[in-house]
Amino acid sequence: MVDGIAIECTITFLNEIAALTETRHRNIVKLHGFSSSGKHAFLVYEFMEKGSLADMLRSDEEAIELDWPKRVEFVKGVAQALSYLHHDCVPPVIYQDISSKNVLMCSNLEARVSDFGTAKILEPDASNWTAFAGTYGYAASELACTMALTEKSDVYSFGFLVLEVLIRKHPGDLISKIQAQYVESINIKDILDSRLPSSIA
Repeated sequence: MVDGIAIECTITFLNEIAALTETRHRNIVKLHGFSSSGKHAFLVYEFMEKGSLADMLRSDEEAIELDWPKRVEFVKGVAQALSYLHHDCVPPVIYQDISSKNVLMCSNLEARVSDFGTAKILEPDASNWTAFAGTYGYAASELACTMALTEKSDVYSFGFLVLEVLIRKHPGDLISKIQAQYVESINIKDILDSRLPSSIA
């Protein structure tokens, strides 16, 4: 079992290096270097002063700093990073794990997508089937059923991330409630992060 874990960690480590050495985008964290020696391996990234989106949304004080205009710019930054990975990288890179813990913030609250351990480079002549990877609650349900990897799985996770930015927490409970009660419409003001003014404009 230990050998299996070691192999999985090595694959994850190599995946991350392969994905990050080929990417250059302002909304993707920069890899400065890496080291691997025996049982020890580490990556050296640029320092992100504000930590993760998850940490920011949990803190009342920091969440207020991330006001609506900044949240819009943050979401746009994540979208631009995914667009770059999907359309500007050759072959395309599927991130597979967009979640609030894996998107970091620099000092001016710009988004930096990080942790490419589950990223997969789409080979044009391969089937691109994969084992499940990612964070439960963000991963597309069809990926768990078909194991066929496409850009759509990242888009699905991105949608959950956007909702989390708007309502301050993972939207799983909200979606379950809507489905269970067959709610036809919902007032956006009732679910927005109440720590900020209700006007997004």
